[in-house]
Amino acid sequence: MSRSRLLTIIVGILLTLGLMIWLIDTLSRIYVSVAAASPQLANALLGLLLLLILALLGAIAYYLSLFLRPKQRRSVPKAPLEKTDAATANLQAIRQQADQIQDEITRQALLERTREIEENLSRRELRVVVFGTGSAGKTSIVNAILGRMVGQVGAPMGTTTLGETYQFRLKGLNREVQITDTPGILEAGMAGTERDRAARQLAAEADLLLFVLDNDLRQSEYDPLRTLVEIGKRSLILFNKTDLYPTDEQAAILERLQQRLRSLTQPDDVVAIAAHPQTVRLDTGELFQPEPNIVPLLRRMAAILRTEGEDLIADNILLQSQRLGAETRQLIDAQRLQQAEKIVDRYQWIGAGVVSATPPLVDLLATAAVNAQMVVELGQIYGCDINLERGKELAISLAKTLVSLGVVRGAIEIFSIALQTNIGTFLVGRAIQGATAAYLIRIAGKSFIEYFRRDQDWGDGGMSQVVQEQFRLNQRDEFVKGFVKEAIDRIGWLQ
Repeated sequence: MSRSRLLTIIVGILLTLGLMIWLIDTLSRIYVSVAAASPQLANALLGLLLLLILALLGAIAYYLSLFLRPKQRRSVPKAPLEKTDAATANLQAIRQQADQIQDEITRQALLERTREIEENLSRRELRVVVFGTGSAGKTSIVNAILGRMVGQVGAPMGTTTLGETYQFRLKGLNREVQITDTPGILEAGMAGTERDRAARQLAAEADLLLFVLDNDLRQSEYDPLRTLVEIGKRSLILFNKTDLYPTDEQAAILERLQQRLRSLTQPDDVVAIAAHPQTVRLDTGELFQPEPNIVPLLRRMAAILRTEGEDLIADNILLQSQRLGAETRQLIDAQRLQQAEKIVDRYQWIGAGVVSATPPLVDLLATAAVNAQMVVELGQIYGCDINLERGKELAISLAKTLVSLGVVRGAIEIFSIALQTNIGTFLVGRAIQGATAAYLIRIAGKSFIEYFRRDQDWGDGGMSQVVQEQFRLNQRDEFVKGFVKEAIDRIGWLQ
């Protein structure tokens, strides 16, 4: 308790005691004088006065309790519980998946981003991001907003190429608002590309996006806006620099924008403003700077933040956790794919060695054991418990599919032509046999990778479609040439 508060309480108690002493003395004098004339009237008056004193004491005690009660801090609204619970569950799953990532730097970066999203679950700010081309007037809009808003404006939180962020309070809103001015998009050069990437990342993390235009919408601007809206970004489209256009042209551009964007947003969310009007020369020759015309933006933004703010925060946090989860799965899939391709590469040449020792025709059954063991190891990479017997069943089934689709015949033709022009005649037979076997095992391995990536499911098209797709991908000229060269390098080992 503060000293001033304690001193106020002590002074109040002393005054109350003094008033009580004076009141008792006065009442006793009145009672004595009345009792001399009428004892009954004196007793009735005394009872009434006692009731009044008790009521006064009760009122004093009540108001004293209110005064002594500690001040309650204004509660900060909480985001909808079901969305925050879903985000929490996503983050927990990401932590468990992160244990599978072998690269320590990547794993720690992923966990750090998980912690950042967790902190956002209890954050106080609403994030507004100003996004658009470098010439659209984004910084002027930020300056105009900060100059018009009610409440204290904070210093910039960052002054790097990622943009500048300010904090302010909006009247009638219990949360602080954070507004970020991003780098321009669609700029040329490597530096422009990097700024574009940074701006889009900031836009994807916004609770509310202010997409700035200075003319009718171009296709190059429509595409990033559509992408952001499709991932769930609540957006206001700002037609800035209206002071450069006659009134009738302003209205025509605004109407066209509302029509073109009707599938992405509602007409009220397309707002015409002039954040930094051009100076005007008066008749006296003096230059006059008009005030920014951003009132329509302030009204619409305030209405959205007040009515939708908590949902916007919850949606954004849930979206960030979902995107991070998808990124985690992509990292794990890429890691698994790299490991799986090493297994396929190893077994294709093991199979080549096995087949090169058999009679001239490619014997698919001779590679069944090789393929079966490869299937078992691929299953382990993808967390699937496949025994050797099941591996053989899958290998034989896929071998039959290779024959039925003509992949075997096609592979023999490819390597018959390619190898006859590259090596001596006495090695051609075994080379064709070994290289073809290696190639077919590669097709099988790639097909099984897709099978395990789909959680042991061949998909709607079945095994045949997967095999055909892998054969198509692996018969491109550049790949075949590289494969033939590697096969020739291993000819000595294939004999």
